[in-house]
Amino acid sequence: MHADTPYEITPATRYGDPYYRPATARQPVILTSEIPPGIDWVTLPGGVRTLAYTHPTQTPTAPAATSQPIPAWAKTTALLAPTVGGGIAAAGIGLSYAAPGLIAMSHALWSAAALLVAAVTAVPLLIRGARRATTGSGSGTSTHITQNITATGLFSRANGTINHP
Repeated sequence: MHADTPYEITPATRYGDPYYRPATARQPVILTSEIPPGIDWVTLPGGVRTLAYTHPTQTPTAPAATSQPIPAWAKTTALLAPTVGGGIAAAGIGLSYAAPGLIAMSHALWSAAALLVAAVTAVPLLIRGARRATTGSGSGTSTHITQNITATGLFSRANGTINHP
């Protein structure tokens, strides 16, 4: 007896009797149209065909080709592409026509920058020379100011006096 079988199966055959033929049971014939839904013919691993409950298999259907709307970002990009390209082309053409003027303006800008640097350095020199000329070649009297500042502590307030002689 097998461990999974709750009872012992004994075939009703007579071994050794050459004329013994087991009685065949006549099974009723079932038409395909009479088989209820959920039941179908199956072939067992031993090759025997029988009726059994089956799960209905759903055939994978190809998704219907539906036209999807074009996203707004794609429309915007498609509309902006020729506009941006045309703008770049127009800018290139404009720069090619303006190149001589741009070169002249860059030369003028460099000239203006050089003039500004010269003015920044020359004006203090001219002012200093003009002061010396009015005072008489540096022989004038100069003013001396003395200053006394006192503080008593690290963070104390400082007091001071200025003396003009």
